[in-house]
Amino acid sequence: MPTDAIQDQVKEYYGKILATKDDLKTSACCSIEALPLHHRQAMANIDDEILNKFYGCGSPIPSAIVGCTILDLGCGSGRDVYLAAQLVGPDGFVFGVDMTDEQLEVARRHKECQTARFGYQKPNVDFRQGYIEDLAACGIADNSVDIVISNCVINLSPDKGRVFAEIFRVLKPGGELYISDVFTGRRMPEALRLDPVLYGECLSGALYIEDFRRMLRSLGCQDYRTVSKRQIELNNPEIEAKAGMIDFYSITVRAFKLPCLEDICEDFGQSAVYLGTIPEHPHRFPLDDHHTFITGKPMLVCSNTAAMVQETRFGKHFRVTGDRSVHFGPFECAPAATKEAASDPCSGGSCC
Repeated sequence: MPTDAIQDQVKEYYGKILATKDDLKTSACCSIEALPLHHRQAMANIDDEILNKFYGCGSPIPSAIVGCTILDLGCGSGRDVYLAAQLVGPDGFVFGVDMTDEQLEVARRHKECQTARFGYQKPNVDFRQGYIEDLAACGIADNSVDIVISNCVINLSPDKGRVFAEIFRVLKPGGELYISDVFTGRRMPEALRLDPVLYGECLSGALYIEDFRRMLRSLGCQDYRTVSKRQIELNNPEIEAKAGMIDFYSITVRAFKLPCLEDICEDFGQSAVYLGTIPEHPHRFPLDDHHTFITGKPMLVCSNTAAMVQETRFGKHFRVTGDRSVHFGPFECAPAATKEAASDPCSGGSCC
């Protein structure tokens, strides 16, 4: 199916077929994650209409974003834009891009009242109509964005390679991609990829997770990190009958625009200390599903992790010791749940 036909199909599904999130047939595009307290507090300031027309599978807004410029791909009715607008503060700014008229109408209509509710003198959000495959047409310049977020939208794109290429074009050096989306544990059969209901429910357009890894590497991003992961239960007999052989996952991932990353974790004898200076993380900071830094405790890290906490906006919150002058071989870096305590006891690194 041509790209424009797929885009029109998605517009129809999200603009006319779905009136609210209650019309979804599965939980793939429904967020069931427990939001952090400061997110819940900010959510209370967002109008009910915006919330009821929100379709997402996670909570893709990272920490330490005060003063940042954020871009939300597929912003829909604007829930995550207005949530992030409060977290970046009046000196930050949030752009939302979406292609669906009905969704953008809701987002734009609430801009002035939301600005007043946040206590800001002027709006710190802007909603632009366009396609996430062509952010230049939306006026998003090279190296202009600190963080790109997206909530269960990239799976709907017919050209994901262009989407990720655009993301790394607009990110500043050291900037971050932080998205929640639907992924699969195997490639989707061709016969199911164009099913309009499966596509609209964020299922048949989902990327096989290893193809996602390969796509990022082709763009020069050698290392991404999983923040959270849950398997999606379809809970719909008709959809189960069609696609029940596929394992679907809602995964939140982060990746950084850093040229120094390697394709495996390497050991240069570096360590990192989290200073406890991110307000919502006073005692510990979870970088991903196998790196939780305890405030004040030196932790051994691979060179990729060292770069992620030193050469990004997190740099002021960490103290990194060591450089890449002496190499000690591969760094054992794996989720703690995969280690066997008896044969591989925790050695004190941040991967434990």
